[in-house]
Amino acid sequence: MAIQLQQALEVGKYLLTQRLKGRKYFPLVLMLEPLFRCNLACPGCGKIQHPKEILKQHLTPQECFTAVEECGAPVVSIPGGEPLLHPQISEIVKGLVDRKKFVYLCTNGLLLKKNLDKFEPSPYLTFSVHLDGLQANHDKCVDRKGVFQIAVEAIRAAKARRFRVTTNTTVFEGTDPKQMQEFFDFLESLNIDGMMISPGYSYEWAPDQDNFLKRQQTRLLFQEILNPFKTGKKNWNFNHNPLFLDFLMGEKDYDCTPWGSPSYSVLGWQKPCYLMNEGYYATFKELIEKTNWNNYGYKSGNPKCSDCMVHCGYEPTAAMAAMQLENIPQVVGSLFKIGA
Repeated sequence: MAIQLQQALEVGKYLLTQRLKGRKYFPLVLMLEPLFRCNLACPGCGKIQHPKEILKQHLTPQECFTAVEECGAPVVSIPGGEPLLHPQISEIVKGLVDRKKFVYLCTNGLLLKKNLDKFEPSPYLTFSVHLDGLQANHDKCVDRKGVFQIAVEAIRAAKARRFRVTTNTTVFEGTDPKQMQEFFDFLESLNIDGMMISPGYSYEWAPDQDNFLKRQQTRLLFQEILNPFKTGKKNWNFNHNPLFLDFLMGEKDYDCTPWGSPSYSVLGWQKPCYLMNEGYYATFKELIEKTNWNNYGYKSGNPKCSDCMVHCGYEPTAAMAAMQLENIPQVVGSLFKIGA
């Protein structure tokens, strides 16, 4: 299965508890950014555009643990920058695993193989390796030759050591659906534990602003890409709620849940989400209580949100939709899909 059963059950229990308590604004995934430094300069990412004095900073393990406890999300995604550049990343991960948080350590793979000894396999730890396509396309996306091969070797090494490994793929304008399908076939051959896909969104600081998808483009492109999966011709192992995939293809009409994946970094709690540069709050409580959430999401009319269909905003919406009775059979069925 893609989303492992233990995680699905614990997240489901968490969502049910929030609903029974009558809470509207609660997080599902904490995006914990312990540093912005990176060993790549991908044109579709703006993290390394921060001033040098910011790039030199990183969160301490205790700051990470405090943020996790403050917001209470059951899942913690650790992006960057490149988290494996953090001198205490293994201590941070161990502390989160000890707290029984489901940790996704996001990495470009360049440093993964030589750092595996710092970690222990656990159902609570997953390495999420960034791959945007097969070799030529991925190396172009990250603007460096050879990165794809190094990342694939790292995936094989991690799987040989019994670590959970997923991939994270951003789909940009101009993507060839057939090539993406061939890419998914290749990933299946690596015996990974799931694939994540998301349309590229116009992140304000990204150097390349020309290849992000518009909303209707996203739907049409994902309809083509996922057609073999939808019709049962392919059984790709996606690490997604199936309702989110329906949303990408235009079969579901959801609005964004911007508070569902809050972002915490050396600058504080980013408002309203990691894709917008509208400042920071010192505490999670301030983020939730002082943000006018009606100003964000597709239905708000905010032009910055008009084309966004990124998983950090819409996966939480799909997760809540999965709790509705009419959607439970589809979601449960995806967990036990033969061959997944």
